[in-house]
Amino acid sequence: MKPLSFPNPPRRILIIKPSAIGDIVHALPVLNLLRKRWPEAHISWLVSTACQSLLEGHPQIDELIPFERRRFGKGWRKPTAAVGLVRFMSDLRSRKFDLVIDLQGLFRSGYIAWRSGAPIRVGPSEARELAWIFYTHHVATGFPNGHAVDRYLKIADALGLGREPVEFHFAITDADRAAAAALLPSEARYAVLLPGANWDTKRWPPRKFAELTGPLKDRLGLQSIVAGSAGDQKLASQIPGAIDLTGKTNLRQLVALLDKADLVIGNDTGPLHIAAALNRPLVAMFGPTNPDFTGPFGRLDSVVRHPIECSPCFSRHCSHRSCLEKLDASVVLDAVMKKFNGTASVADSPRSLPVLNGAM
Repeated sequence: MKPLSFPNPPRRILIIKPSAIGDIVHALPVLNLLRKRWPEAHISWLVSTACQSLLEGHPQIDELIPFERRRFGKGWRKPTAAVGLVRFMSDLRSRKFDLVIDLQGLFRSGYIAWRSGAPIRVGPSEARELAWIFYTHHVATGFPNGHAVDRYLKIADALGLGREPVEFHFAITDADRAAAAALLPSEARYAVLLPGANWDTKRWPPRKFAELTGPLKDRLGLQSIVAGSAGDQKLASQIPGAIDLTGKTNLRQLVALLDKADLVIGNDTGPLHIAAALNRPLVAMFGPTNPDFTGPFGRLDSVVRHPIECSPCFSRHCSHRSCLEKLDASVVLDAVMKKFNGTASVADSPRSLPVLNGAM
C-alpha cells in the first residue's frame, strides 16, 4: 500500500503489543522509527502486566498502559472483572489517541484498537480471529511467512516511517546493572544458559545443557549461569556446575545480565531474542518452530537444528520430541567453538548498539 499521508503529525500514538517477551523485542524497531519520525508525539504502549517491567523507564515511551490479561479474560463470568474491563476501555478512550498501531493482530487487540476511538487504526491485513475488521487501514505483512521483525517493519513503512535503521533499544539503569552484577562471582566471564521456554516441545533437554558446563569452563574459561523465570528452577537444578539465577532477576536485570554475557546458549524463548538484539555471541537450538519466522533476527547463522522430517511442526505437544532429543550436545558445542575459533577473547565481541539508560 502507498504510505499513509498525515495532514498533521499524530500527537498521541498507541502501540498495542502486550506479549510475549520475544514479540515485544521484535517490535522495538517500530518504536524507534516512530520516535525518530515524530519526536514530539506522546507514545503509549499497551503491554501485559507480565511483560511490563521490560519496557519500564524506556526513554522512547511516554506511557505504559498495563493490561491485566488474566483478570479481564474472566469478564464474561466475573462481574468485577467485567466492570474493570469497562473502566479500562473508558480510560483508554479518554486518552484521545490519533493513531493506534496493532502489532498483535488478534481479536482482543483489534477490539481494543477500535474501542480506543482513534480515527486511524492500523494493523496487518492477515490478522487472525477477524481482528482486521476493527482497522481503518490494513497492511499486507506476508504472515505467516517472513520474520516477525520484517513483518512489523512493513507496517512501519506503510506509516511513512521507512524500514531503517533497525535498532533494538532497551532501558536499563545503573541499579539494574549493579543488581545483576551482585549475583555473579567477582569479575566473572560467563555464559548464560536458557533452558526454559513456554512450550515444552521447544526445550532442549537440561541434561544436554549440563554436558556443556565443563567444556565451556575448560576451553573458554566461562562460568555457566542459568537464567530465566522462577518456573525454570526445576530445569536449572538438572544442570550441575552452573550458577542458578532463575527467578532472581526481573526483566530489566535480565537484560543487564545478558548484555554483559560472553556467550548465550538457549532455546527459542524471549531472553534469547533479547540476547540477539543486544548482539551477544549466541547459539540457539530450534526444533518445532521455524527460525526463518521467529529465529534470532539477523543471526540465523547461530541456529542449530537436528534434521527431521516433521520439523518444524509448530506443535506444543509431541510424543517423542525427536527434533531436540536427538540434537547432541557435541553439535551445540561445535557451533560454540566455531563461533569463537581464532577469537582472542569472547569478551571483545562487538555490540551493535548501546543500551539506553532508563529512569533512575
